[in-house]
Amino acid sequence: MAVTAAALFAPTATAAPRHNANVGGGIAQAYVTDTRPGTSLTLEAADGSAVGHGVSDRLGSLIVRHLAPGSYSWNGAGVTSRPVTVTDADSPPPTPSLYNQKLHEGLNYIRMRDGVTLAATVRLPYGKKLSDGPFPTVVEYSGYQNAAPNDLVVGAIGDKVGLPDPQAPASSVIVGATLAPQMLGFATVSLQMRGSGCSGGDFGLFDTVMAFDGYDAIETIGRQGWVKNNKVGMVGISFSGISQMYTAGTRPPHLAAIAPMSTTDDLYSVGRPGGIFNKGFAKSWLQERVDDAKPGPAGGQPWVKARIDAGDTACAANQKLRLQTQDPFALIEANPMASAPVYQERSLPDWASKIDVPVFIAGAAQDEQTGPSWVDVLSKLDHNPKVWANIVNGRHFDSLGPQILSRWAEFLQIFVADEVPTTPPTMAPLGLAVYPAATNAPGQPIPPVRFSDSPNVKTAKARFAKSTPRVRALFGNGAGTAGPGGLSSPWQKSFRSWPGDAGAERLYLARNGKLRTSAGDGDVAFRPNPVNRPLNTLPSAASDTAAAWGTAPDYTWKQAPGHSGLGFISAPLTSAQVMLGNGSVTLNVKSSAPFTDLQVTLTEVSASGHETAIGTGVLRSGSRGDGTAPDYTTSRPMDAGYNRMTIPIHPVMHSFARGSRIRVLVSAPGGDLASWQFDTPRTGGRVVDTIDLSESFVTLPVVSRSGMPVHPKCGTLRGQQCRTYHRAFNGG
Repeated sequence: MAVTAAALFAPTATAAPRHNANVGGGIAQAYVTDTRPGTSLTLEAADGSAVGHGVSDRLGSLIVRHLAPGSYSWNGAGVTSRPVTVTDADSPPPTPSLYNQKLHEGLNYIRMRDGVTLAATVRLPYGKKLSDGPFPTVVEYSGYQNAAPNDLVVGAIGDKVGLPDPQAPASSVIVGATLAPQMLGFATVSLQMRGSGCSGGDFGLFDTVMAFDGYDAIETIGRQGWVKNNKVGMVGISFSGISQMYTAGTRPPHLAAIAPMSTTDDLYSVGRPGGIFNKGFAKSWLQERVDDAKPGPAGGQPWVKARIDAGDTACAANQKLRLQTQDPFALIEANPMASAPVYQERSLPDWASKIDVPVFIAGAAQDEQTGPSWVDVLSKLDHNPKVWANIVNGRHFDSLGPQILSRWAEFLQIFVADEVPTTPPTMAPLGLAVYPAATNAPGQPIPPVRFSDSPNVKTAKARFAKSTPRVRALFGNGAGTAGPGGLSSPWQKSFRSWPGDAGAERLYLARNGKLRTSAGDGDVAFRPNPVNRPLNTLPSAASDTAAAWGTAPDYTWKQAPGHSGLGFISAPLTSAQVMLGNGSVTLNVKSSAPFTDLQVTLTEVSASGHETAIGTGVLRSGSRGDGTAPDYTTSRPMDAGYNRMTIPIHPVMHSFARGSRIRVLVSAPGGDLASWQFDTPRTGGRVVDTIDLSESFVTLPVVSRSGMPVHPKCGTLRGQQCRTYHRAFNGG
């Protein structure tokens, strides 16, 4: 069990003399391994004062965290260590000699500043060897089965025929393991996160140590003779998309650019959306990380056992600190507020504000895993002129759609390879295989890159910057040339910045379930009851990461029955309305309970009577703040009388057709999202919430009244379930 610097002292246990203890100091922490299990240990500062104490675990290890910079020594029965140096995020980088490590093709172990080594597999295009370099090089950094040294494609084929390869990387790292080397001809270094796989250390889930591990790895990789220009990029989706933001925030000098896909805005918004614990995908994903962090060969990822059984002593030695991994569920339970240090240390927006290299970022407006609020990070990148964002309606996988992947390829060729982009011969046919395998959609070629006729890379860069909007919005994904539900957007709009709240328009909640352009009066009461709602619309998606990616997922999307949910609907639109940006629903609410959890969902009701989901927001009333925006740093019960709550919907992305109606639903959380589930208290139907209609409204980011020319059929839009419209009990 890990301890902090504030841990209490315990009696010193007697142990047989041991002199081979291994110690190390890193950013804000110090560790010891190879002691006798159960040894009572004290960590002392240079002046002899004790700053931490604990008992080594059954593997003989202990970590003390939250240390100030300085020199420290371990003492215990049979243990007297050399001094170790502890630094912090603002300390000068290590001496350059740390980065003079030589890497070879295949599996390597890269030493970090605290002595821990991370597994890293160098992958080359088929048929190439390092002597054929230098290669444009990218790093994919994650805690999935990433650095497993065998081939992903061969492993995937083996899985299909019942011959799995435990040393093949997971399909979740396809961007670095396959697309970069085999499509672009780049070298890839698959970097295994600390505390996972065959890497050493404990798993910290995007902590500061993980961020600076990325720094140390980039600086080591960038100095390799086979790396073109001695600059590397970073690639990856999801886990290995998020890690790029942290690493780039440390500003490693040998980093050229990053290309994150399907990221998030911060860990709080995924783990506790609206201040409510996400017991769906977030919980299952965290449990996988807990399982992956268990020491091998008995636990952990499949490739760990295979490597150790084959005699990989480095992998075996790197399991020693695994029992020091902190329990993420205990941390979440103990830290319900976003102001807790555990979240502040991992604040992705703070790290993003420090990024100064070119960024190509892509994500979906209905991401069922990491959430759609990744767009909120874009404002933290305003200082950086070389940022290009792509947003598409759809799910987590859809940032890899062909219209985005083509731009991704040219970005990497220009800003990492420092070359005039060319369309690789394998690029177009790759889409014929990848998309059917991932989504069951028809295969389709990836479009050719632009600017291949540029006379030099300087011109290509200038043309890219001039012709690529800072924000590109791909509307109607699922209604394009790929067929119903396929990965194709028939229409797009460009923006100089993320629209945010620009162009915000209000519609007011009114009597009889109306949405009007002027404020109404009166009130309406309902009984929010989570038992009346499914936990989510696609139950298998909480654990099956590909369940929501198909062309026609088997959604169960039900309206809150009876008096457990409200509906408000507008008159038919007299013109199309394109919305992109931050939306919200403000409710002036009185509750019979001290706390109430509410969910709002924005939909389009077509002239034919079909209802399509657009976006959802949730909020626990204790985090309502001043009523204009949530405040997740505090929690307070409802005041007597009415309380204002503004529930964000980030983002709103949709083209409403002329003749359609805008609808807002209000209920208990649940039932409108594919894989997120909310740990909201059971109300038994006893809680009564009353909405003051005179001060309740929806804010919508309308950016255009000239809409998408295509009118998608019900159920074709990716990530947007559709059903037949039914009035709520209040008329809307």
